[in-house]
Amino acid sequence: MASLTMYPADEALSGPERGIFNAYMVTALVALILFMMVGLTMRLHEAHWIQLSPVLFYELLTLHGTGMVGITWLATTAVMWFFLRKYVTLHLWAIVTNYVLFALGVLCILVAIFAGGYAGLWTFLYPLPAKSMGVWPPWAAELYVIGYVLIGVGALLFYLDATAGIINRYGSLGRGMGWQWLFGGTVDPNHPKAVIASSGVIIANSLGIIAGEVALFMTLVNLFYPDITLNPLVAKNVIYWFGHMVANATIYMGVIAVYELLPRYTGKPYLVSRPFIWAWLVTALYVIVVFPHHLFMDFAQPRWLAVTGQIASWVGGFPVFVITVYGALVNLYRSQIRWRMPALLLVLAMFGWAAGVVPAIMDGTIRVNAVMHNTLWVPGHFHFYMLIGMLPMVLALLYHQLGRLEQERAAAPGVTVAGGRTLACLDRIGFPVFFVGALVFVLAFLYGGQSGVARRMAEHWETWTASDGVGAIGASLVVLAMLYFVLRLCVGLLRRPAV
Repeated sequence: MASLTMYPADEALSGPERGIFNAYMVTALVALILFMMVGLTMRLHEAHWIQLSPVLFYELLTLHGTGMVGITWLATTAVMWFFLRKYVTLHLWAIVTNYVLFALGVLCILVAIFAGGYAGLWTFLYPLPAKSMGVWPPWAAELYVIGYVLIGVGALLFYLDATAGIINRYGSLGRGMGWQWLFGGTVDPNHPKAVIASSGVIIANSLGIIAGEVALFMTLVNLFYPDITLNPLVAKNVIYWFGHMVANATIYMGVIAVYELLPRYTGKPYLVSRPFIWAWLVTALYVIVVFPHHLFMDFAQPRWLAVTGQIASWVGGFPVFVITVYGALVNLYRSQIRWRMPALLLVLAMFGWAAGVVPAIMDGTIRVNAVMHNTLWVPGHFHFYMLIGMLPMVLALLYHQLGRLEQERAAAPGVTVAGGRTLACLDRIGFPVFFVGALVFVLAFLYGGQSGVARRMAEHWETWTASDGVGAIGASLVVLAMLYFVLRLCVGLLRRPAV
């Protein structure tokens, strides 16, 4: 079975493909470590170990939030592209255009923050971009929003190309997701899970990105023509629809690496089933309607939207999570797994996703949300499943690809590969440092949240600083491990391929 072949031939990258894959991943790795350092700086400030001005703190918070959401999406887009191209025809121009527009968008955002002083956070909530109280000029807000527009256009172009490829191969996105087997028929167990997940992401996240583009364009209209105003509640709903969808899509694109790679290290097939197809259908629908759980504290929010967010938070998030974790555990059970770095990272990703979703669902309960939503509980839960769940999925693919490249070099005539054991030893040291640091970091957030420590505040009271300090120590360990991972992976990916 192809899924059990460690390095299948149809996964090999051509020269141009290798170039764009490396561009995506090296950019993501370097940016991740920089944004992590920004996050560590903010935690050190909150712990009163260093001092930042409030204006600089909010600029850094804007950079960190915007950058992390964007760069993780870029990385898992590369994961989805890497595996989906094996099953459908994808055009190189689409993935290249997405990268170019992303880079231009990031440039606009960086200029807006560092040259213009924009500090309105990643949500760009109306009317805040235009109401800076003199902290930043109008052009900074306009450039920041334009940056987001460029990133959204690039994402939609890539999704359109992926949609065309899936339709040409399977007839429709529904058939790509396996809907023809929902109520009967013999399920093809070898139907690609990468196609199922990609189709679900395209259906859900395209709607979110389109909603976000509408909000961005309307924000630009208001910035250029202040007399044209928006309904603040409608604008907030649309913005959070966009933001929640993009954040979820990063995990759902990243989990493709689990489906594709885990069987190769366990030696057991990971087959498609009817429950698996149903789980992805429910999840694709759930993620479209769950965003109102971000707005429980808005008294003007229509009750039916709040009820929708409550029900979806309790029910909709479980199917694909449960079926994926259950499938991974079944795949691990009594397997002769090879505990290399990709396997370790894939299992860590399942833990991070499983554990991180618990505080998220708790916050999605109205009674809990009313007390916890404006505390550090919220960054605790999303750092949990992004840092310990999503990021290891990306790292697992990169380590797997590194294994392929090293195998090719070892097989090349006249090439000597040295230092393998030393690097493997360093990997095994880096892994627990990353895991322990990340766990301490997120648990400090959650502890601070349950203790009532407010989020998005530049100044923390002395009684809050103990958990801030613990979080800063955890973040320091994460940064230390990631510095090694980034150096190891970037050097390995960029090394000249064996002839």
